[in-house]
Amino acid sequence: MGIFRRRSAATVSDTSSGSSSASETPAESVAGASGRVVTMLSRPGCHLCDDARAVILRVTGELDVAFEEVDITTDPKLEEEYGEQIPVTLVNGRQHDFWRVDEGRLRAALA
Repeated sequence: MGIFRRRSAATVSDTSSGSSSASETPAESVAGASGRVVTMLSRPGCHLCDDARAVILRVTGELDVAFEEVDITTDPKLEEEYGEQIPVTLVNGRQHDFWRVDEGRLRAALA
């Protein structure tokens, strides 16, 4: 079964610049045994995020891949960069999709 956690946007901002503090964990460190992690950038009240989350949870659960969700409203930089694209899906820290998650495409990226 995959790992699921929610975290603040501060960690995503820090990992994109290549640094993180001891109290913040980069996405790669939550990847678990598979070494893979799917991150979804979202915001409260986003119906597309609800749809994407359901697909991501199904796929990551079946493939034993970690999943984390980041609320972009906690970071003005992420809100500005991704506000019109959410949900944004990252695989191992690289942007994979936005708006919708195609289950087959996500499975292929994690294979």
